[in-house]
Amino acid sequence: MPHVILDYSANMEERIDMGALCDTLRRAAAETGVFPAAGIRVRALRADHVSIADGHPAHGYVDISVRLRAGRDLETRKRATGHIFAAAEAALEPAMRRHPIALSLEMRDIDPDLSPKTGTIRDHLGKGPPDD
Repeated sequence: MPHVILDYSANMEERIDMGALCDTLRRAAAETGVFPAAGIRVRALRADHVSIADGHPAHGYVDISVRLRAGRDLETRKRATGHIFAAAEAALEPAMRRHPIALSLEMRDIDPDLSPKTGTIRDHLGKGPPDD
């Protein structure tokens, strides 16, 4: 895994393509070589009610949380954090030139003893959509 969660102010939707940003971050996570493709999950959650800095409604933010199963050393996590953050910065750069936007990222470990997992995604990779 990781789970990559974007928490963002609603005004960001008029400034960037949030779906494209999710895809960019999915690709960036895969490019690190640290995370198996079947475990990568990226989602964006819009915050409709925010108050930022001095309260001006033009202010926006994207806060990226990367949660991953514990066990990777600090250097590996730092390298992955840097790569994902650089991809986010590049994707948001045009909007950040024109608008007041805060961008942040935090990577944190999930305790594997307290986080059971199951799924069938790996069984279906590369097979295309189901024939329902």
